[in-house]
Amino acid sequence: MTTEARRTNLFPQVATFILLAVAGLLYVKWLPYYNRAFVAASHHAIGNSILMGKDAHPPAPSLDAALGYAMAYGKAIWQAMVLGLLLGSAVQALIPAAWVTRVLGKREFGSALAGGLLALPGMMCTCCAAPVVVGLRRRQAAPGAAIAFWLGNSVLNPATLVFIGFVLGWKWTALRLALGVLMVFGLGYAANRLTTAKEAEKAQAALAEIAAEPQENPFRRWLRIFLRMAVRLIPEYLVLVLLLGAARAWLFPVIGPQIDNHLIWIVAFAVAGMLFVIPTAGEVPIIQAMLALGMGVGPAGALLMTLPPVSVPSMAMLARSFSPRVLATVGASVALFGIVAGLLAIGLGF
Repeated sequence: MTTEARRTNLFPQVATFILLAVAGLLYVKWLPYYNRAFVAASHHAIGNSILMGKDAHPPAPSLDAALGYAMAYGKAIWQAMVLGLLLGSAVQALIPAAWVTRVLGKREFGSALAGGLLALPGMMCTCCAAPVVVGLRRRQAAPGAAIAFWLGNSVLNPATLVFIGFVLGWKWTALRLALGVLMVFGLGYAANRLTTAKEAEKAQAALAEIAAEPQENPFRRWLRIFLRMAVRLIPEYLVLVLLLGAARAWLFPVIGPQIDNHLIWIVAFAVAGMLFVIPTAGEVPIIQAMLALGMGVGPAGALLMTLPPVSVPSMAMLARSFSPRVLATVGASVALFGIVAGLLAIGLGF
């Protein structure tokens, strides 16, 4: 097949992917967040805390608490999750592997930079971005590029940065942005450094296998991959969301002046925030409610950096896409960023 014929052959599937990404993000993310920005500017709030509503503490662990949180969380993210699954499967079926590896496949800082920048329009929560990361990794995107894309969706979300400014104050936005850039691109680069030569060779072998696969209608393949991803990822995801919803009272005790700026509280909230799962921008009303109840700025700073980027469900979804060493490093580093953010919030007089 000539180069010109190959390009003509690819046009329908690449155009479909671009149309899906633009139209899907416009409907699910861009327009809703544009409208919500005006709400944040005029009311200095974007809703109630999904963690505990207007109460001073989450509900006690129970089946009702699990179901209540799962319903509220699911209502907030289901459209983005469907879009994430569609894009994650479309990357594998409609976009040539060579294109992905050319932009995101090198174990250098440049691939982490590209992954982080590509995340900016996505604005997805950590779990909704995970299926896209799965797709990128199956197309042999470098670990660092995929990690930067995963973290960048939530941490550097432009809409969330605006919400933080209008609701919590622009100094909180500056703190999030400064540490977020270091987190996204620093951990992306670190993930590339953690990849061994043996793992890189395995990735090259997988890429060769993809190239040798028998030809199949790309749209039929897209449907097959979408169904396979949905069946594999959604059940474990739902179970973990239910468990975390039930365990809210253990991760986040009664909130008030007793949760002060002591280091132990900063560490505890950094770890709890890293484990817990929230929808996009959910940290904003959570922190606003906690500060209104008298909680210290140190634990609030920790949650600012740890609630959005990772969670137990999203790490479980990516367990086959990264080595345990990479995921453990990312989780521990996110908690550390939270501790640093809490200490900076105290030191800078927030």
